Amino acid sequence: MKTYTHTKSTELYERATHVIPGGVYGHLGPAEGVFTPISAYPLFGQRAQGSYFWDIDGNKYLDLMCAYGPNILGYNDPDVDAAALAQLKLGNCTTMPSELLVELAELLTSTVDMADWAFFAKNGGDVTNFALMVARAATGREKFIAQGGGYHGVIGWTQGYGAPGVTRADVSDKIVVDFGDVAAVERAVAKYRGEIAAFISTPYHHPIFEDNRLPEPGYWQKIRKICDREGIVLIIDDVRCGWRLDTHGSDAHYGFTADLECFCKALANGYNISALCGREDLKDAAASVMYTGSYWMSAVPMAAAIACIKKMNEINSARYCTEMGIKLTDGLKNVAAEHGFDFHVSGEPSMFFMRTAGLDGKADPNFLLHQAFVSECVKRGLFMVNHHNHFINCSLTDADIDFALTVADEAFQIVRSRAKKILS
Repeated sequence: MKTYTHTKSTELYERATHVIPGGVYGHLGPAEGVFTPISAYPLFGQRAQGSYFWDIDGNKYLDLMCAYGPNILGYNDPDVDAAALAQLKLGNCTTMPSELLVELAELLTSTVDMADWAFFAKNGGDVTNFALMVARAATGREKFIAQGGGYHGVIGWTQGYGAPGVTRADVSDKIVVDFGDVAAVERAVAKYRGEIAAFISTPYHHPIFEDNRLPEPGYWQKIRKICDREGIVLIIDDVRCGWRLDTHGSDAHYGFTADLECFCKALANGYNISALCGREDLKDAAASVMYTGSYWMSAVPMAAAIACIKKMNEINSARYCTEMGIKLTDGLKNVAAEHGFDFHVSGEPSMFFMRTAGLDGKADPNFLLHQAFVSECVKRGLFMVNHHNHFINCSLTDADIDFALTVADEAFQIVRSRAKKILS
């Protein structure tokens, strides 16, 4: 199978380093560590369609990252794009919001089980931060509980002290516990009784660099009971999982009810909008918080979100992504086993994490085999990353999965032949 080169991408990245910090910054750039080795990856894309994108060198990739989640229906979905274009001709960012503000809020509250109201912004971090502010406004408290390794954005409190630009004050009210550790939560509320405003968590644990963990049966019901008993606002960060587990919300998927639920990514199939949904008793607190942005009420992303949500409801996007995710991950595990690799898949099938843990019974704790496997896949047109979860979208077909498994088979074969050198 032909392997790709990235001459134009490399040249453009060199230009970028002179005028942009990091060249390509954040999670889409080489500094985060998910592109290893960087020589296997393109850094600039040219176009996208369905489950595929093309880099600026013309290489075509089956994309299992889906833009890190926003691509839920397929790139350039005709229904979503048509709705967005029609609204663009009428107006987008104007002096006052369009009626779509109300229509989208009505659609969200009728779709998401826990939602009595909705508030819109742009990025996932906008609404996770707003959720914490709402909880503090409602309770008059300052501290909050978060999960170790959980990701809720990049503003100071979401990171840890010692990260560049983060001060002690940013995280002084943050109480960190391990995901799934109910006893640790009980200890925290006993120590800081009457001081904790919120408990914030993703619906299941999907950090980078480690296996994802699903909640144990009854876990969320126990957390819900603690929050009710202590007057703590339960915030679910559904930015990454939203619409891939359940169109009614990931709290509904796991059988409990959040107080506040944050959405973004798949909300509008790539158009820039996020939402915080909340329960009725928190609406006044949300209204009291001064929180806004110049583009937060733009109409085009709202039109896209309305079309996207309606289509996700019609086709049951969560069920489709789960079924295709099972097909893909089962296939990857089978191919890996045929070549003697210890291959692990964790998390939910629609948003899975994978790692190559060893070969022929010998463990590889340093991810070297996995990095080599992923890089060989990328060089052959199957786009994945090393240490992040992956995403399924509704345009993925059985033929796409067959292609992915063909690439994986060749990649595992190559890594096996080079294993001694890779691990030396």
